Amino acid sequence: MSYPIHHDVSLLSDMDIYLFKQGNHSKLYEKLGSHRMNREGIDGVYFAVWAPNAEQVSVCGDFNNYDSISHHLWLRDDDSGIWQGFIEGVEQGLTYKYHIVSRYHDIVHDKSDPFAFFSEKPPNSASRIWDLDRYQWQDREWMKDRHKHNNHRAPVSVYEIHLGSWRLKVEEDNRYLTYRELASELVEYLKKMNYTHVEFMPLTEYPYFGSWGYQVVGYFSATARFGEPEDLMYLIDTLHKNEIGVIMDWVPSHFAVDMHGLINFDGTALYEHDDPRQGYHPEWGSIIFNYGRNEVQSFLISSAMFWLDKYHIDGIRVDAVASMLYLNYAREEGEWIPNEYGGDENLEAVAFLRNLNESLYGEFSDILMIAEESTAWPMVTRPTSIGGLGFALKWNMGWMHDTLKYMSYDPVYRQHHHHQVTFSMWYAFDEQFILPLSHDEVVHMKGSLINKMPGDNNQKFANLRALYAYMTAHPGKKLLFMGCEFAQFAEWNFEKSLDWHLLDNPLHKNLQKMMSDLNRIYRDERALYYFDEERDGFEWIDDGDYQHNCLCFMRKSDRAEETIYVLCNFADDTRSNYRVGVPYPGKYEEIFNSQSGYYEGWEIGNSGHIEAEAAETHGRPYTLTLTLPPLGVLFVKRVSD
Repeated sequence: MSYPIHHDVSLLSDMDIYLFKQGNHSKLYEKLGSHRMNREGIDGVYFAVWAPNAEQVSVCGDFNNYDSISHHLWLRDDDSGIWQGFIEGVEQGLTYKYHIVSRYHDIVHDKSDPFAFFSEKPPNSASRIWDLDRYQWQDREWMKDRHKHNNHRAPVSVYEIHLGSWRLKVEEDNRYLTYRELASELVEYLKKMNYTHVEFMPLTEYPYFGSWGYQVVGYFSATARFGEPEDLMYLIDTLHKNEIGVIMDWVPSHFAVDMHGLINFDGTALYEHDDPRQGYHPEWGSIIFNYGRNEVQSFLISSAMFWLDKYHIDGIRVDAVASMLYLNYAREEGEWIPNEYGGDENLEAVAFLRNLNESLYGEFSDILMIAEESTAWPMVTRPTSIGGLGFALKWNMGWMHDTLKYMSYDPVYRQHHHHQVTFSMWYAFDEQFILPLSHDEVVHMKGSLINKMPGDNNQKFANLRALYAYMTAHPGKKLLFMGCEFAQFAEWNFEKSLDWHLLDNPLHKNLQKMMSDLNRIYRDERALYYFDEERDGFEWIDDGDYQHNCLCFMRKSDRAEETIYVLCNFADDTRSNYRVGVPYPGKYEEIFNSQSGYYEGWEIGNSGHIEAEAAETHGRPYTLTLTLPPLGVLFVKRVSD
């Protein structure tokens, strides 16, 4: 069968080229790459690729036995650097690459399509012809009401997951679950655990499984490891129909060095910088995007837009933002080039991030853009109109580091480190935060969360229960990595399933139950989320009782009767007759106790109603006299006048 090629077909308008070159084209995936179409009654595929420094570009694939000569593309005459052509008869699913002959250095590459919608399963690396419009979405109700789930006054409790190691099919040589299998098993689990959102570690196509998806080659291609694009759509659709939002990790900070990808694409540093002081990432051994190149900005913004548009993703967690913001990130003196003012700020990356958020929020006002940003860069979550970066949320890495450090101390020493558990409240409202206990905390010899806790086995579990309860009560949205909810002892291993057999042990099983209850309480009690990012939602009762390792505070909504009183005892001694000042008279009730026997705790607490006494404590007119369990956290609520 012959496959004639035509050079008089184009999906690109003059406006497309203008926006592309200005860095403002946000939907290049509709114009570049491979697109099945009908031309004058003839079915075929239109190909378009950006390779301005190529001498020659051809398409080679299944249809022509990977012949690099028979199907040459045509270079547009508008200085865009885009090569294009229409090939008759090419069908869905066939594989292809671009054969690129550079005009420099006699370099010849076979490259996968940067805009491919699907690829071969690694280690194979060809792109596939794929039509994404065949899937019929069923999530209209979710999309219509998404703003209710994604706004700052909604509960956001995120389960972070690596699809390849969440649960393996032991009976089938430990293979990972497919997208379709996850649509039943994962959704059922998330509902049981009362999570509001799930965050997938990167699903953009990547060559090396050990990179966990963070070394990307296919920025528009859902990884083939777990199925076809429609299968991922089905998974997301099912999550939406069960009122679970979907966040996806996305990596615009660097890309893989694999030669079939973006690196040295047309024989030159096209997507990257030529100088390794700007273009090579020494910490990750990867390649850094050239954010100062407008066409690269259009490429990256289009990638993010693509996942929101075609896959109905509800939010994007932008990986490694700190590495983008600083030119000297992970570099020694002399290994980086200052900006035009002599500083270490990457001004081009700053402009890109602002452009990114403006573009995405301009199209989808109800999404969550989340920055993994670990420094004190100002106004990450403030509007671009006042100089901010425009993100909705920022990972609170300071809270994570300080809290885990504090919890790692033997309780007898915690009084000397009390500031580590209270300091985060001083800046909790400077940005709009999400509190992360992520995969980064349980890999690379850092130990699992349960093994960061001091003491014997029972004390470790008591400490971990207290940590999770404190996290739930602390201002900010929540994120917990898979396996932590039932205290996996081993560090996370991307090649193994989570240790689900641990749930045969009551300590693990009932910690899981507690996490489900905490998520339910968090969702049900407006005071725990309504003013999550405003000072009106938090008030100290007592932050200075360091000698007893205790701290007490209120979480508040716009209704006084909804206030939750949070009482933390991080000592391993019971605090009997502990007096806590409250603003109102009446009866109060313990609605949560991390040391409840229900969770395999030590069954120390306060049963029944607690009557507020008309006596001043902590500058408030009424007093509750309580028992604070050792290594325990209580939530107390006023139930009647």
